[in-house]
Amino acid sequence: MSSVNNSPTVIKCKAAVAWGPGEPLVLEEVEVDPPKEMEIRVKVVCTSICRSDVNQWENKAQVDLFPRIFGHEASGIVESVGEGVTEFEVGDHILTVFIGECQNCKHCVSGKSNMCQKLGLERRGVMHTDQKTRFSVRGKPIYHYCAVSSFSEYTVVHSGCAVKIGRDVPFDKVCLLSCGVSAGLGAAWKVADITRGSSVVIFGLGTVGLSVAQGARLRGASKIIGVDTNPGKLEIGSAFGITDFINPETCSQPVQQAIKELTEGGADYSFECVGDTGVVTTALQSCCDGWGLTVTLGVPKSKPEVTAHYGSLLSGRTLKGSLFGGWRPKSDLPLLVDKYMNNEFELNNLVSHDMPFASINQALDLMRENKCLRCVLHM
Repeated sequence: MSSVNNSPTVIKCKAAVAWGPGEPLVLEEVEVDPPKEMEIRVKVVCTSICRSDVNQWENKAQVDLFPRIFGHEASGIVESVGEGVTEFEVGDHILTVFIGECQNCKHCVSGKSNMCQKLGLERRGVMHTDQKTRFSVRGKPIYHYCAVSSFSEYTVVHSGCAVKIGRDVPFDKVCLLSCGVSAGLGAAWKVADITRGSSVVIFGLGTVGLSVAQGARLRGASKIIGVDTNPGKLEIGSAFGITDFINPETCSQPVQQAIKELTEGGADYSFECVGDTGVVTTALQSCCDGWGLTVTLGVPKSKPEVTAHYGSLLSGRTLKGSLFGGWRPKSDLPLLVDKYMNNEFELNNLVSHDMPFASINQALDLMRENKCLRCVLHM
């Protein structure tokens, strides 16, 4: 049975509000409504900054969705629960997730998909249940991001978009499993299902790409090629399993040709972790004929259309998309947390910066300038 916080009221707290695309976030005193039916209100303890937070913050195509509170990789404590919530109690430790699992829709019951039809990726800046916001500042509504909005000391999420974790799980590390690290590991393990002795190429060695590399190493891949324009990624990449490194800016031949030479005709698996559809094309061309599989994880800022010669597909290559690594949040994420707690994969070294919440603009600059992996903000 849930322990309902009797008649929870509006909370006033600090939140980093984006008033316009790319404008510095402003720490404002905001009002956070009580949770409604099937929702929980969460005291955010730690939140990390994902590349998609930066991309959407800078995106000028949705100026009508400001003011807005970004953030979606978070860990915290349940402060109050809404009507109908039985899964969570006040005081539970949780992870937020940007896609939910209702466990009842066609996709959830299929066991084949994590594309929940009720709690899928929310793009309109509101809550799933009533299409309204739970934040306001000086009487003005504030839009949500991915129905999470963790750049706030308190937030409200649907109970289907949260996962309970043990009280011994460190908040400041496990928040990375809310998105980036899970996306990379899942792409390697669940979507591609990398086999022992195979060859892998990864385009983009940020947190997601390094997590793919780690997943490939743990699966026993014999060659793991990292492709990145930042030469500094060679050293850190090797710590996560990268065996070969290509910098497209200094490579004397087309990247796909260099990869074919390293892999005797093309990689068994390629992963696009940049968010560039041109790179998707290159990744597909880097695969081998017959069974080569390309998985795209990145979200492009522009040019969403992918260009591919039909011959690439006719020859047996496959192009596949991956959202959150194919993981179903409630069914799969607790197992991933257990693996982390059992030291079955590395998470701690993906946190490059620990910073106070007040330094959020500095953290955003680090991500925008490619000078960090994950910045974890401590609320």
